[in-house]
Amino acid sequence: MAQTYTYDEVQQHRSAESCWVVLYGNVYDVTHFLPEHPGGAKIILQLAGTDATEEYDPIHPPGTLEESLPAKAKIGAFDASTLPKSEKSPEETGATKSPAQEQADDTPGSLEECLNLDDIEALATKKISRKAWGYYYSAGDDLVSKTLNNTVYRSILMRPRVFVDCTRCDTSTTLLGHKVDVPFYVSPAAMARLGHPDGEAGIAKACGTYGAMQIISNNASQTPEQVVEGKEDQVFGWQLYVQMERKKSEDMLERIKKLPQIKFICLTLDAPVPGKREHDERTKSGGGVAANEPVRSAVQSGSASTTKPHPEEKSVRLEERLEGDDSAGGVGKALFAGTAPDLTWQTTLPWLRKHTDLPIVLKGLQTHEDAYIASLHAPQVQGIILSNHGGRALDTAPPSIHTLLEIRKYCPEVLTKIEVFVDGGIRRGTDVVKALCLGAKGVGLGRAPLFGNGAGGVAGVERVLEILKAETETAMRLLGVEGVGELGPRHVNARAVERDVFDGGAGAAGGVEGLGLWVQSKL
Repeated sequence: MAQTYTYDEVQQHRSAESCWVVLYGNVYDVTHFLPEHPGGAKIILQLAGTDATEEYDPIHPPGTLEESLPAKAKIGAFDASTLPKSEKSPEETGATKSPAQEQADDTPGSLEECLNLDDIEALATKKISRKAWGYYYSAGDDLVSKTLNNTVYRSILMRPRVFVDCTRCDTSTTLLGHKVDVPFYVSPAAMARLGHPDGEAGIAKACGTYGAMQIISNNASQTPEQVVEGKEDQVFGWQLYVQMERKKSEDMLERIKKLPQIKFICLTLDAPVPGKREHDERTKSGGGVAANEPVRSAVQSGSASTTKPHPEEKSVRLEERLEGDDSAGGVGKALFAGTAPDLTWQTTLPWLRKHTDLPIVLKGLQTHEDAYIASLHAPQVQGIILSNHGGRALDTAPPSIHTLLEIRKYCPEVLTKIEVFVDGGIRRGTDVVKALCLGAKGVGLGRAPLFGNGAGGVAGVERVLEILKAETETAMRLLGVEGVGELGPRHVNARAVERDVFDGGAGAAGGVEGLGLWVQSKL
């Protein structure tokens, strides 16, 4: 008969020499796993001797425990009746309330009462934990880029036409050659189960209802197999964060090959290291796991492990390796452990070509120069996503609309060579329509589906998509446009934004021709 341990007994094992944790009602000896944990040993040690289930479950896909630990690590059952009052759930103690949650008392109390995406976020803020709110809401430094991502759309004015029959309205389009019912899609956003148990699979179900494309996060809280199961007619992409230990990425790409629902690989480039997200880092979990961490350089704190790169990519090793613990504060930084900061045009795309035949979409381009270089890699690269990572990486980086206007100004041919998508700050259907008018093929939603999921699981995400689709249709009708393909620059006045767009010349050598020569010399 398996031994049963009390809370006091588990508490005796809180060191690197003997580290026990409680998960799902069982006691595990994880001492030997400490140096192998992708997020660093300190994160586990700060939960040692406690019931870590609430910390562990939302951010680890089912099956991770069994894959990571040998059977002998489970040493017995846990007597939950011996837990002291301080070990009750955060919901019971009220410890999870964020400042935003305290201010949300007058917001809608149900999905049916939510009229816009701000209402959805406010409702979710009342329901989700402080940890989830901190991760979803947070952005880099002073949130300048996050704020501008949204407010920039207010400076773009519509030019509606009248005496046009607006009875019919069709929001369907194609993305990378695949028909979808709406011109917006779910961007790769991690840790959906932090907000609701339905998680990424629930988001996928909602996307199925509205015919929307979904890009599955590399750091999803459910496996890609679980997300796409039973959804043969839907369109998915898979986000790739290349790992310093290239074999891990190669193994993941092999898994993706077996999932026909996944139509392309989305290679994320806008966050080679995590930004400084203070709302996330201030979030206390399990007695201050995040808040007690020292401030570190992103590379120093684990986004760039010292694992030797896979030889096929022949990556140049960093000249200087900074020493530091892998467990910097916050959910965001923990997720970046092992992410490679050494990707280049010259090495990464050839390496990727060896391991997947799927089309590549590059995510995170923020200048017209990089958009132009990406277009030279067609047809392997079939699309780009203009993005500043939701303002979560480099603060004061430009909103995607600025980059889109840069492309229109300096190298408009990019828009005909590859598909160009934008994300960041989308709160209204008018935002979607404005981006489409300026040349975007599709518009990504990051936080909105996460907050929808937090507000009500599948039903909450469906409400997000329902609201945005209705607003998009209204905007199209009032412009006098029947189909997405009819939208163009003539339908908007972006002069106020164009004044703030980069005006330093086209490319490093001046002019598109000079840029092309410069690019060829680098490849």
